[in-house]
Amino acid sequence: MDKPTVAQKSPYAVDVTAGKRYAWCRCGRSATQPFCDGAHKPTIFVPVVFTAERSETVYFCGCKNTAGQPFCDGTHSTL
Repeated sequence: MDKPTVAQKSPYAVDVTAGKRYAWCRCGRSATQPFCDGAHKPTIFVPVVFTAERSETVYFCGCKNTAGQPFCDGTHSTL
C-alpha cells in the first residue's frame, strides 16, 4: 500500500490547544480521524506529529494527499 486512503474529500476543522501535541493520521485508515489510532501499522505510513503553537482552529487534511502535511492545501478538490 503506497497511497493513503482518502478519509474524506474535505478538511477537518479542529480547535487545537497551545502546547498540545497531535498525531495526524497519514494513512487515512484511522477510526478517529483526523488523528492516528494505530491503524497504519500494516502500511508504510506513520503519523505526522504536530504541536500547536497557539490555541486556534486549524484545518487538518482529510484526503491525506496534501503537500502541506498535516494541513489542508486544497488538494481534495482535484481528486
